[in-house]
Amino acid sequence: MVKPLKPGDPVVFDMRKVSAHPGPRARGVAPAPHGETYTYLVPKFWRVKEVREDGRLVLYTRRGKTHVCDPDDLRLHRPGLVTWLLYRRRFPSPTAEQP
Repeated sequence: MVKPLKPGDPVVFDMRKVSAHPGPRARGVAPAPHGETYTYLVPKFWRVKEVREDGRLVLYTRRGKTHVCDPDDLRLHRPGLVTWLLYRRRFPSPTAEQP
């Protein structure tokens, strides 16, 4: 059984993006049907700010933005050991004051 997320836990959210020029962190790049743009995923390194009564998660970024996400969203996952070691500086500080 997977442990439920709690405030302060780091998470990785794979943000879906569309553009003509995917960046270096783009994964799963797929061309549009007419070849003008690409759809891809970019990993975002966030932390859990709170768990709402309905079970939804409030996540925050390093710059203080917040996002609300369903805990069952397939794009949301805990960082593995290698991800944590490589990208730990990209996660927001767990002790930082968040708005």
